[in-house]
Amino acid sequence: MNQSPFSFRLTSLLLVIALFAAALGLAQPAGAASDPGLKWEQKVDPWVMETASQGQTEFLVFLAEQADLSAAAALPTRLEKGTYVYQTLSALAQRTQEPVLAQLKQLGVEHRAYWATNVIWVRGGLGTVQAMAQRGDVARIYANPWVRLDEPALAAATPNETFSIEAVNAILWNISLVNANDVWDAGYRGQGVVIGGQDTGYQWNHNALYKQYRGWDGVSANHNYNWHDAIHSGTSDCGIDLTAPCDDHGHGTHTMGTMVGEYEKDGTIYRIGMAPEAKWIGCRNMVEGWGSPTSYLECYEWFIAPTNLQGTVPRPDLAPDVINNSWSCTVEEGCVTPDILLEVVQNVRAAGILTVHSAGNTGSACSTISAPAAIYDESYTVGNTTSEDKIASNSSRGPVTVDGSNRMKPDISAPGTSIYSSYPDNTYATLSGTSMAAPHVAGLAALLISAYPELAGNVNTIEAMINASAAPVIVDPVQICNLIPSTTIPNNTFGWGRIDALEAYRPRLSIAKSTPDQNVPIGSLITYEIKVKNTHLVGETTNVLVSDTLPEGTYFFSASDPFTIDGSTITWNLGTLQPGEWKSRALVVRVGVEAQGPVPNAAYS
Repeated sequence: MNQSPFSFRLTSLLLVIALFAAALGLAQPAGAASDPGLKWEQKVDPWVMETASQGQTEFLVFLAEQADLSAAAALPTRLEKGTYVYQTLSALAQRTQEPVLAQLKQLGVEHRAYWATNVIWVRGGLGTVQAMAQRGDVARIYANPWVRLDEPALAAATPNETFSIEAVNAILWNISLVNANDVWDAGYRGQGVVIGGQDTGYQWNHNALYKQYRGWDGVSANHNYNWHDAIHSGTSDCGIDLTAPCDDHGHGTHTMGTMVGEYEKDGTIYRIGMAPEAKWIGCRNMVEGWGSPTSYLECYEWFIAPTNLQGTVPRPDLAPDVINNSWSCTVEEGCVTPDILLEVVQNVRAAGILTVHSAGNTGSACSTISAPAAIYDESYTVGNTTSEDKIASNSSRGPVTVDGSNRMKPDISAPGTSIYSSYPDNTYATLSGTSMAAPHVAGLAALLISAYPELAGNVNTIEAMINASAAPVIVDPVQICNLIPSTTIPNNTFGWGRIDALEAYRPRLSIAKSTPDQNVPIGSLITYEIKVKNTHLVGETTNVLVSDTLPEGTYFFSASDPFTIDGSTITWNLGTLQPGEWKSRALVVRVGVEAQGPVPNAAYS
């Protein structure tokens, strides 16, 4: 991995500590049979009982046996993880669902089976609900309501000429604020990375998006493995069961522009996206802004192993590296079970795919991050900041209390207020909300994987790099949620801070200088040990130079070879430091006779 030369002077030390993420935790598989002591009614969400008693309703049949994917964590690449996860989940579903599907077919009710978590979607009445809940291999009957998108604030749709950019480079303020353009200058713009988006759909041939669409080869479009529609009923200006991307709302097209958008106008290249050379694929999970747990689940499943337009021949090798999820499924709107999407989100992460989620727009009170899938530990949850690096007043806060976890959220924050991006019909619009913040983080992940391809599939490491490099956010007045003030990092207001792409990307060194703590007589020798460590999680650091200046009142005696000396400055060339590697050098000086009495070593540090 080539990095720019990096010189480091001991006298102007900046210590950056790389933090490591917690090990991936995966749910253990449930038993093959549900609790025999439960009455069938106890397995059923009240919402399902209520709506089924009035006629046909939609519900999800969760089977008792779920997969143990813990072995995926030890696999080194995203392809290996994804293939293992797909094969394990699909084999389990095939083995365990057959008798349930046979009964549903006998009952003559509409149904659809999924493997990303062992679940079957059903439309039926109370009799069908009872028949499913009475089965010993069924653990739970969940609701499948249709949920309205948490609408972002729309400022205006504006022509290309009016949005605020840097005059020379045509870069939006939000892209510049997080220093994405500095990573571009280092040669990394998302090339080689695939971003997935599940949203209201996408105008794939928008002039800011079509070149980055994986289905476009420069001449024609092929939507196989690059597009999926999880909407199979309802009405939409785009239609249903689409074989080509379409956006009947605008939200999805806007979020994708913030991830990869770039276009040319009058000879100027306008970069509105974080990773303008990444490729994108998409799944529609909402119809005119309305989605359901099943539509979200179906998109997750498709991302683990994309299929052709007929929904066959799944290929985990074509999965994305990161998925943006700018939506929520709130309790108030019918998602009455907080963990309804937990299993599938865990499985997506086990497949080595980073899943980025918007925190929601119900702040500023504490514990307003309350909806799937932002509440989960496995989701990388994003808050909304402004151009002044302040937390947006309506950005949702932690801790998560709806599931009893008291989990700290959000994980990170990013610009989400007054974000200019692509919009349907080849227009542009300015929107605000955590929906606009999350795509910045997905785009940053693409930049990092582009720079360090070994990050693909390493979700924990990607998150740790972004967290450790984040900038503080202004919260005035200080907010205290779960006894944690917003001056403590991380916190429940903005998480680890506002993303900084350059700091996440570039090499980091820590340096320390030590010597025995004792008084030194006149004319005695002092030996210093200088240690330098590359604290970057994946990137090597080349051309590492470290220098030290002789303390006043001392004289050079010796140093570790090889070194150079120029006056009172000694310099060592440490060459290349691999991630986590450290090297040490010694410097020996003599205390001059002009010193008055015994001198503490600390005086010469």
